Amino acid sequence: MILEIVTPEATLLNSEVESVLVPGINGEFQMLNNHAPIVSLLVEGTIRIKGSDLKIEKEFKSKFTENKDEFTLPIKSGTIEMKENKVIILAD
Repeated sequence: MILEIVTPEATLLNSEVESVLVPGINGEFQMLNNHAPIVSLLVEGTIRIKGSDLKIEKEFKSKFTENKDEFTLPIKSGTIEMKENKVIILAD
């Protein structure tokens, strides 16, 4: 699936990923390939991204933390939409 993370400053990530775990208003939830369509609010927490070949621009690598095969990105709040195997996160 494709994951796009957009902030007010820039698009931080637009890449193929295996899974994404986000801090939803009712707790964390994960999306994998072909997940059902969903729209949700996000709360302060950490986005966890798994993928073998993430393409993060050099200027934004400092915003992400890499742990083995997982990248994390802290957020304050946001919105997520998943449809047609594409996830868009609008994050602060």
